[in-house]
Amino acid sequence: MKLVQRMSQRVVMTPLLQQAIQLLQLSTLELEQVVRKELEENPLLEEVPVENAENAENPDAAASPGTTDAAAPAEITSSIEPASKETSSVDSEKADDLPFDLSSAVFDDHGDERTPVSMEERDELPFENLGRSDTSLGEHLMEQLRLGTDDKDVLRIGEAIIGNLDEDGYLRADVGEIAAGMGASPEAVESALKLIHAFDPPGVAARSVQECLLLQLTADAEPDPVSVEIVERHFEDLERRRYAEIARAMKLPLERVMESIEEIQGLEPKPGRRFSVNDSRYVVPDVTIQKVGEDYVVILNEEGIPRLRVNSLYRSLLRRSGDEAKQYVEQKLRSAVWLIKSVEQRQRTLRKVAQSLVNFQRDFLDKGLPHLRPLALRDVGDDISMHESTISRVTTNKYVQTPQGLFELKFFFHSGIASENGSMVSSVSVKKTIRDMVAGEDGVKPLSDQEIAQSLQGQGLTIARRTVAKYREELGILPSHQRRLSSKKR
Repeated sequence: MKLVQRMSQRVVMTPLLQQAIQLLQLSTLELEQVVRKELEENPLLEEVPVENAENAENPDAAASPGTTDAAAPAEITSSIEPASKETSSVDSEKADDLPFDLSSAVFDDHGDERTPVSMEERDELPFENLGRSDTSLGEHLMEQLRLGTDDKDVLRIGEAIIGNLDEDGYLRADVGEIAAGMGASPEAVESALKLIHAFDPPGVAARSVQECLLLQLTADAEPDPVSVEIVERHFEDLERRRYAEIARAMKLPLERVMESIEEIQGLEPKPGRRFSVNDSRYVVPDVTIQKVGEDYVVILNEEGIPRLRVNSLYRSLLRRSGDEAKQYVEQKLRSAVWLIKSVEQRQRTLRKVAQSLVNFQRDFLDKGLPHLRPLALRDVGDDISMHESTISRVTTNKYVQTPQGLFELKFFFHSGIASENGSMVSSVSVKKTIRDMVAGEDGVKPLSDQEIAQSLQGQGLTIARRTVAKYREELGILPSHQRRLSSKKR
């Protein structure tokens, strides 16, 4: 055994540091929730009232004979009053334990100057973004039922049937159970059920997927007999994708069977899907990039994020309270100052990343998607002298409004494909080119993956056939033989 002295550096993930890292990953709405939760739990934090924020812009109007230093709170990031000598001495004893100067953070003398971020103009939420209430599946069917019959018994039984539908539009109760519950005969329930089967959406009130598909096929005035027979008699083979066996059993060419398979695959297995109750979710951009003259300006969205300050009333407890109360106040003071600094650091980092994206993607902002250049997290990290893990966190779950539309920040980071002139082309631009080529192809003779690859090579893009197939699948485009079948069916 021996005693060795060693000097090393390591990162200690304290709870406060973990909180600062987590704030980087939050969107603007999530950050607002975190800040408001901390406002409720930390008595040293308080939100700057709107009238005080307005007075901060006009110190002369804010000054009044009735105000005292004891009642005026010390505001962080907006208006901060000088500290008393007693309080400053107490805070300076603990300042060395923090990763920044506590005295300068809490007790600054910058007056009532507002930060450039807080002075930015914000656009109001557009009226068309407000949610509206949609008609439910039950209401939609009940309206058709009231228009379809005047018979009170049928209305009563139909209401019971509609009440037993699940969110996908399937009937989850037996006819016998409904008949017993309504005091009606099974034949009367079947008659009312047959009436509802004719309602919109097609396939509603089915008792199985097979019945649902049959109802949709037979809703057509001239249904395809092959499609009906496949669903009615070969449903198990259809589920297992045994198309060759279906063709042999029906003594039909495989190509003819595949045409009916295409039609069946286009049906809706969940008729009530479009009536399902979903919360209206609207993306609120965290950053806005606007063109002013020949330059682009980065504007952060701080709408709803409370402006924080430390309450001087609790600070006065540091010099008047006992050791136990003083320790509690000091702990909450550390937490309050760290939160304020972490929020400021998050906003600064987000602004730097957005400005770096403007520098890298200037051609995209000017000319559109075909000019999006390949970009890696490391490129932005090297540009603003930050680690790529920090760039990854700050671009997570965040959106930017640009002159070309609304995009997720992660959208701008893509791999590239080499061109003949040595430059790199973004994979997003290549996908758009593939989509445009498929959209303009001949429906009778659609382009194969190899033909698309050769066409791209003719445009100077070196790309393999398997890469074209991968991009095509990501775009949700069917293979060429299936696109040919769809064209024939039309």
